[in-house]
Amino acid sequence: MKDLQLLGIAIVLLGSFLPLVHVPVIGNWNYWKLNNYLAVFCWMLCLVAVYGIFGDHSALVKSLGFVLIFFFLFTMAAVKYQTSSYFSFLPSKSWTKAMAGTVKFQWGWIVEFAGTIILLIASFKK
Repeated sequence: MKDLQLLGIAIVLLGSFLPLVHVPVIGNWNYWKLNNYLAVFCWMLCLVAVYGIFGDHSALVKSLGFVLIFFFLFTMAAVKYQTSSYFSFLPSKSWTKAMAGTVKFQWGWIVEFAGTIILLIASFKK
């Protein structure tokens, strides 16, 4: 099962370079363009998970899988909040909502969650 767990970690790491958010006029952003600290934190979680995989610490790997899912959900919520507050200078709430609605999530999130789910499924199987 170590192979599947490592595959899940590799997919999560690869997903950090894929487009996660599309900002009109600017283009697609990945984790490194969203926030370097979030990207480094994601990589650190994956590094600790690799330590858990090679050290046969299955509880650590399982808990880090859930932490990664929570972390991705937190990042998505932070992006939505940041876009709504970014356009708060507009005079009307409807304009703010309309402009914040132009920022869209991209397919990279599917890859991030798929890697984490593979990691979790492989860590629960013996």
